[in-house]
Amino acid sequence: MSSPAARKSPAAQKVPAARKGSAAGKGTAAGGGPAARRGPAARLAARAAGGGMRVFLVLVGLFWLMPAVGLLLSSLRSPSDISESGWWEVFASPAQLTVENYSALLANDTITGSLVSTVLITVPATVLVVVIGSLAGYAFAWLDFPGRDWWFLVVVGLLVVPVQVALVPVSKLFGTIGIFETTLGVVLFHTAFGLPFAIFLLRNFFAEIPRELLEAARLDGAGEIRLFTRVVMPLGGPAIASLGIFQFLWVWNDMLVALIFADSESPPITVALQQQVRQFGNNIDVLAPGAFVSMVIPLAVFFAFQRQFVSGVMAGAVK
Repeated sequence: MSSPAARKSPAAQKVPAARKGSAAGKGTAAGGGPAARRGPAARLAARAAGGGMRVFLVLVGLFWLMPAVGLLLSSLRSPSDISESGWWEVFASPAQLTVENYSALLANDTITGSLVSTVLITVPATVLVVVIGSLAGYAFAWLDFPGRDWWFLVVVGLLVVPVQVALVPVSKLFGTIGIFETTLGVVLFHTAFGLPFAIFLLRNFFAEIPRELLEAARLDGAGEIRLFTRVVMPLGGPAIASLGIFQFLWVWNDMLVALIFADSESPPITVALQQQVRQFGNNIDVLAPGAFVSMVIPLAVFFAFQRQFVSGVMAGAVK
């Protein structure tokens, strides 16, 4: 004897399946599916991941680099061509390009001497800030000494002190001790005003190092100096590289401090180019390539340490 389910006809058995399919279709139509449920922001983000946004970003990058490209092309044109037309005329007349301006630049003792002076100021000021800032950042992060938190608040407060406030009193001080208008005076000024930011940045970065790692190194017999050089410095490499890049760019591109404290006989490149502007009509063949060289060197330093810089920025963002 067959059961009721077995006695159902094939047509009757197809009815529930059809109803289920109809219900599923209605649910899909009502819900709209995954694609329909995404909001405008999600759809915009999906489109941004496509080629349209990439093309837009490339165009923005080219537009941002246009002044640098114009300066480069101007430095490769003769003074007569520069005075007659804009740098974009090079694309119509490539024969205008020449390297004579750079030959004149190398023959200009003022510009070449200023590049040497800039290096002698920038490198020591960067190294001193990185070294002293690293030591002070480690001390504020992991060493216990009286008034540590109050001293750190003083360092943070120094971040808001503008450079202009210290120009007159520091000038008098440097004049009294005999280092006014010297390379040493410029280096000390940049080091003093670069340390608050360096200590603040590195202290916050070093404080995120796991305490267990430092305690394990101490149990292995590592002293503070060895702990700093073998553990803290390698872990803080990205932050230190970022600080070095920032400090190098600030000092290299500085003009105010160099104009006041540097030796007038061997000024940095920014001051030397400013002096050339006074004779713009006669020295354009030196001014254009000099400005381009002054811009290219910081860019080369940035791209040389780009990976460390990005790692430092991302690490700081995550922490």
